[in-house]
Amino acid sequence: MSKPVRTALLGGTFNPLHNGHLAIAESVLEQGLADEVWILITPCNPWKAGQELLDDRIRYEMVAEAVKDLPHVSASDYEFNLPKPSYTANTLRSLTSDYPDREFILTIGADNWAKFGNWRESDYIQSNFRLIVYPRKGYDTGVIPEGVTLLNLPLLDISSTQIRQLVKAGESIKKIVPASVARTIADLHLYL
Repeated sequence: MSKPVRTALLGGTFNPLHNGHLAIAESVLEQGLADEVWILITPCNPWKAGQELLDDRIRYEMVAEAVKDLPHVSASDYEFNLPKPSYTANTLRSLTSDYPDREFILTIGADNWAKFGNWRESDYIQSNFRLIVYPRKGYDTGVIPEGVTLLNLPLLDISSTQIRQLVKAGESIKKIVPASVARTIADLHLYL
């Protein structure tokens, strides 16, 4: 029997995707922590209820276009067909059932790691899936337990919120988002 494909899941609203997200995906692969990375666009993050999001398809297409030339990185709209809000435990159960040939690894930021104990079914997730935690400004990861890997990555001080604010203020975002994302935002007059 062949070894399962190690698939790291990098989930989020990606409203919009930025260079920090791509650096995380590339670092996971470069450090040999997974065979592939799925950037999993969520239609409804329970932690961000009420946040105004771009249409699911626009966010998906921006991610897909940005990663099309990155080996072993792909956009996933898997959660679009699951019940909302998108609870990670439910997504992982469903993915494991639909893709028995894969070992799914959850990739989260230190901000989410800090509140991971408050996630729905966090014990189930931690008992059944490996986790990769990447650094975020202002968050100490504390003691990392077995089954959790701290991603060796320089601190990237970029956020989707910051990008939306820059666009609204008429400032350039070209150095912090992929060129295709900047083009789509400009062409469709997004975040104004």
